[in-house]
Amino acid sequence: LVFVILLVTCSETAILLCYFHLCSEDYRWWWRSFLTSGSTGFYLFLYSIHYFVTKTQITGAASTFLFFGYTSIIVWLFFLLTGTMGFFSCLWFVQKIYSVVKVD
Repeated sequence: LVFVILLVTCSETAILLCYFHLCSEDYRWWWRSFLTSGSTGFYLFLYSIHYFVTKTQITGAASTFLFFGYTSIIVWLFFLLTGTMGFFSCLWFVQKIYSVVKVD
């Protein structure tokens, strides 16, 4: 359920910002839609730093390196997942609104 809410929220945010850019006649929406939704990975990385400092009892360089190494892999995959979802939702939105436009 939480995963579905995450994907819906990322999609809606990307579509809303894409719409704002299209209204201001900025048609370079491809990478913006990907980075808008993918930026949740940055939030996840900041939260993992907060979690590491406040909740874990990890000491030592090797353990810290492993924690942040695996966290970086997870954050990168999360960035790719949410960014791809945002891009495809914007692609669907742009195709939908431009299919309705009538050229006279």
